[in-house]
Amino acid sequence: METILSVNNISKRYGKIQAVDDLSLEVKRGQVFGILGPNGSGKTTTLSIILELIKSNKGNFHWFGEPPSKESRKRIGSVIESPNFYPYLSPVNNLKIVAEIKDFDYADIERVLKLTGLYERRNSRFKTFSFGMKQRLAVASALLGNPDVMILDEPTNGLDPQGIAHIRELILLIASQGTTIIIASHLLDEVQKICTHVAVLDKGRKLFDGKVSEVLAVSDSFELSALNIETLKQTVALHPAFVSLIPIGEMILVYFKEDIQPAELNQFFFQKDVILSHLSERKRSLEQHFLELLEDNK
Repeated sequence: METILSVNNISKRYGKIQAVDDLSLEVKRGQVFGILGPNGSGKTTTLSIILELIKSNKGNFHWFGEPPSKESRKRIGSVIESPNFYPYLSPVNNLKIVAEIKDFDYADIERVLKLTGLYERRNSRFKTFSFGMKQRLAVASALLGNPDVMILDEPTNGLDPQGIAHIRELILLIASQGTTIIIASHLLDEVQKICTHVAVLDKGRKLFDGKVSEVLAVSDSFELSALNIETLKQTVALHPAFVSLIPIGEMILVYFKEDIQPAELNQFFFQKDVILSHLSERKRSLEQHFLELLEDNK
């Protein structure tokens, strides 16, 4: 799979503050890549560096396998700051100005307005738009020229639940058409629902990167029950990966130090002459994994 972006050991310092610390990332074509972290973790600084809005103190990055250039920038659409358009102009006229700046044809304006659900309001003044509609117009401006990559910094920040849902659906729609998306967010739910891959940052350092599905596939615990609950407790303690258990009524909640498959666990008890009456796998949430990483980085 083609590498769209490779970030190699970039660092950025503002006085005593290390905003980005020896960061390396790789984004492949077709991914929805989430950069997740609390406020101040270095997300926006990282996006600003790869968009050449600021310079790193160390390291480098490549777009489409080559150093950044005017040609590569034309293949990238971005929304980094709050929507900022002329308030008395319509979406069409605002986008004409953007098209002039980017040297794109006006013919693409109708497409991006339809894609973002703003076509019916194409002649309304920008000042009459809700914040969610303004955010969608910002996405529309970034979509001009049909870029290969979309970069979005906290795209649902400040939106109400309906606005968040609209932006989420729009991002998924854009991704389904083959656009690679890089999104920075501090919202775990947003990343879990939208992204295929995630990198977790804290204090400018990368703590983890990988597939979201792999994080969610890790078993955090199992609910178990058997006819003789005391025998069950004694037997599960013999498992080599056993960590601890918590009694819950007629069941026990068991934690293991490594990923265990349900079939493997069932076979273990069967070989010990314990027949399970209940076995339920509890998956680790992205939130649990995220909080564990932050705790380990203290």
